[in-house]
Amino acid sequence: MRNLLPRRHGSPHGIYRAFVCLQPAKISPISLDALFVGQPILAAAALQAASSLTLGTRRAPSQLLNPDIPVRIILDNLARSPHTLIMSPVCGLDIPGLRDHLAFRRMETGMQTLAAHASELQSLDPAQPAAGILLGILAQWVDAGFDGSSLVRDLLERFPAARRAAVPLHDYLHLRMAEGMLAMAAEDFTLAAGHFHFVQSLEREIDDPELFAISNFWTARCLRRIGRYDDALGFATRARRLACDAGYTPMAAIVQVLESWLAFQKGKLSEAARLLQEAEAALAGTDDSVTRGNIQSAYGRIARRQSRHDAALHHFHRAIAEYQCRDPQHLHIARSLVNIAVTERLIALHRQKEIDRASARRRADSHEPTGDGLRAGRAEIERLRASARAQLAAALELYTLHGQHRGIGTVHINSGLLHLDSGDLESAVADASAAFHQGEERRDGLLLARARLLQCTIENARLEEQIGEDPAHHARLAADFACDAVQYAAQTQNPRLLARAYIWQGLTFTAQPFADLESARRCCRQAMTLLQPENLDRQSGWEDLEILKSRSMQVRPIDPQLRAWSNGSVDNKTFRQMTEEFARIVIPKVWEREDHKVARVARKLSISPKKVRRILHSAGVSESKISHAAKNSL
Repeated sequence: MRNLLPRRHGSPHGIYRAFVCLQPAKISPISLDALFVGQPILAAAALQAASSLTLGTRRAPSQLLNPDIPVRIILDNLARSPHTLIMSPVCGLDIPGLRDHLAFRRMETGMQTLAAHASELQSLDPAQPAAGILLGILAQWVDAGFDGSSLVRDLLERFPAARRAAVPLHDYLHLRMAEGMLAMAAEDFTLAAGHFHFVQSLEREIDDPELFAISNFWTARCLRRIGRYDDALGFATRARRLACDAGYTPMAAIVQVLESWLAFQKGKLSEAARLLQEAEAALAGTDDSVTRGNIQSAYGRIARRQSRHDAALHHFHRAIAEYQCRDPQHLHIARSLVNIAVTERLIALHRQKEIDRASARRRADSHEPTGDGLRAGRAEIERLRASARAQLAAALELYTLHGQHRGIGTVHINSGLLHLDSGDLESAVADASAAFHQGEERRDGLLLARARLLQCTIENARLEEQIGEDPAHHARLAADFACDAVQYAAQTQNPRLLARAYIWQGLTFTAQPFADLESARRCCRQAMTLLQPENLDRQSGWEDLEILKSRSMQVRPIDPQLRAWSNGSVDNKTFRQMTEEFARIVIPKVWEREDHKVARVARKLSISPKKVRRILHSAGVSESKISHAAKNSL
């Protein structure tokens, strides 16, 4: 009998087992009749099978099937596509038609159809056959831009746990997809991926390639948002294959846009551009303005990474125009506004470097032309920064409207960088703290790492500009923030973010007077290893790495006293005197390295805390400074 069953179903009783596992105590003739709509013979067979199953018990097919019911009838019905069961309209809507409009990206037609039946949707009866399937398809349309997630949430409340026990398996899977969409909209990507994984676990039991293509695609989107790029690529690849096999070429093109983004994150810019071009061609005959906007946005990111800033701005503005075709307040508009702000900031930084070089030439050559050009350049920088701040303010308004924590945090990160460029460190600190708070609320590792990087950069700026009375305090803060950034970034699959964290940890190690050049060189090597697949000559943004290379390769001067001793010059000093002088050189350095904790120095060097304090005093460190440092380090 096993040979009579099509391979895609795996086991002749997979559907029975899945249904029993979902609600083993709720099996009834009514629920099984709903599972096999219009198939009373098959429902009777399923009822007998279910009644003989207990949770955790497996039985042979011969023990489950009633020999009086023809096996061929059961297998024929199991193999039948579920689409044949949902041809009757629900709420006046043709479900296969809605599904195909979405798969072939006939967006205006689909949304007009849904809008025309808005009142019928509001009165959806969960007892109707295929009501759950309609809700799942509606969730896909809401994700694509129709209405809002509140519509799906309200309708989903009509399917409580008790009612779901009686719905067919196919409906139940669509309900789980709707729940996953709501979790995605709320930025709970781990929960959303859990719903989608459940749906995928029953792929062999249901013949619905569109459902499983979307499930894999949405899983990839969730994993991308939490920084698991390698894992996301596997689901995206499967989603595209399922869509292609089903003949849904435009749907496959949407998945390609995601694959392009993942390639971009790996530094594979040529591959990313190729995937975008293929997707753009496949969608040329559709009215999917949102995906076309995503393509333009991706082109802009590629151009910006290659320092083609004017081209990047052109693509970002085109993306906004595409999004506005769907909705003047579309969420993705905020992302493009942030991208424009980032690009304008980079242009301003480039202009500032040009001005600094010109100023240096003027100081070196009294015949250099007057500073009119420099004044115009500075005015241009201020204009760019003011424009960037305005773009971020508009983006913050949109992200707040849509309740997007990641977006709000990203605005604060870039606002903080702008304040840092202008020397407003206090405002930069406030933005960095706000971004970290947004990341903590959602346990967002990407945002937490970026916020800590900004905080590390601010503390290094304070050290470099000698702001504050206690440089050691700022050095400790910078080191702590850098360590956190590395840990958060390591929890993702974003090598560029982790590389940047190592770079700033290394730069923190080079800060004087507490430099640890060996640790700085280790960080430099780790960053370079992560960036090896990239062609850094063609990609911008790694000037900090070059600075780290330069600083970490410097040779620190050897203490003159140690150099003299190494040459045998002891100046008639006894060994005990030399030991005391050596302690005065070494112990203050160890004290700084051990976060100014006397007890830790004592344990490390196996001497008494009293002796550590005495040597620190003899080296010129006052008791008040020792006590103050110990208090700050708590």
